[in-house]
Amino acid sequence: MDKKKLTIDDILNENDDFGLLDSKDKASTVKTDEDRLIDSFEEINIFIEKNKREPNTSSMSEYSLMAKLKNFRENEEQKKMLKPYDRHNLLGYVEMEKQSIDDILNEGDDLGLLDTNNDLNIFKFKHAPRPEDRAETDFVAQRKPMKEKDFEKYEKMFLQVHEEIKKGKRKIKPFTNIEKNLHVGDYYLMNGIMLYLESANLKKEEWEQKSGNRVRVEGRTRTVFENGTYSNMLYRSLGKQIQKDGKLITNTDDKVEQDLFVNTGLLKEEDVQSGWIYVLKTKSTKKELAGINDLYKIGFSSDSVDERIKNAKNEATYLFAGVQKVATYKVYNRNADKLEALLHRFFANACLDIDLFNEKGQRLNPREWFVVPFEVIEQAIQLILNENIMNYEYNTETQKIKLR
Repeated sequence: MDKKKLTIDDILNENDDFGLLDSKDKASTVKTDEDRLIDSFEEINIFIEKNKREPNTSSMSEYSLMAKLKNFRENEEQKKMLKPYDRHNLLGYVEMEKQSIDDILNEGDDLGLLDTNNDLNIFKFKHAPRPEDRAETDFVAQRKPMKEKDFEKYEKMFLQVHEEIKKGKRKIKPFTNIEKNLHVGDYYLMNGIMLYLESANLKKEEWEQKSGNRVRVEGRTRTVFENGTYSNMLYRSLGKQIQKDGKLITNTDDKVEQDLFVNTGLLKEEDVQSGWIYVLKTKSTKKELAGINDLYKIGFSSDSVDERIKNAKNEATYLFAGVQKVATYKVYNRNADKLEALLHRFFANACLDIDLFNEKGQRLNPREWFVVPFEVIEQAIQLILNENIMNYEYNTETQKIKLR
């Protein structure tokens, strides 16, 4: 009896009772460079589906997409990678490489399932997620396009922030800590795209560990992106993505003045403002002062800070020089002068120790100026808010706050 001639499909399916040759996408929670490239291209697809046109220079968010599309069109390797996702024919004709039978057999065999010398390797689950990672990756939010009418107000906000960055009113800084840096109402960069954390339904969660129970804040957010999409990803997932591939955008002085210097962070009708705590930097050109890095004045005012410092160049407490307002904090339901004294006592070892002389020859010994990095001053203020400052002290050698 003549043997039946085998087709390629017969060869591929022969002795494959376990379906090892079935081509399936491997699930991964870690984004590769290729994944990020595809995500960027998908943002352009979403824009075209929403606006029925390619992005142009009419806004900052569109200009960013237009620049990305231009780069994709000029890069042959990226065009080959992205062509399968080009549902609007943005890349034009792309000559794809032809595959041989060997290519087909070897495609997607990163785990070596077709290697007969390692048959038992299929029973070793090297790529299974660890139990502690599952809680972190249980939800990967997909961005959804917003209606053009709904996005209009956000687009104006993003354009304003871009303008404030250009003028130096806002700065782009590293994102180092989720609890410290991720706040509702603030702006961030993630994978080069600006986002706005509009709201967050947060609550404390507790879980068991061998070393004892742990408590953290978690909840869903509503996050709006400057490319016209939004998501409701988890608070900590958002924070970790920004920590990995993003930056924080600082607030303007006006925004900082709106922050409430109270434990709850919420303003009620019965709350009474008692003053301001402010941080200033000197504009003095005296060589004794101009050469000191991280020199700041921490002070208190019952009136507006601008009113308080308008005559700075004529006052000894301001070193007879103009000053730059670095940060101001409204104080509610507390004695602002006592908060000032607490900060002074906390940084006492870093107090500026220098004798200055005014034009009349009078000696000055300023006591409200400290040689401390600004981010450390912010950290101390946060410890006051959390009522934990008594458990810490400032180390002048390392310029860091440490436990007592």
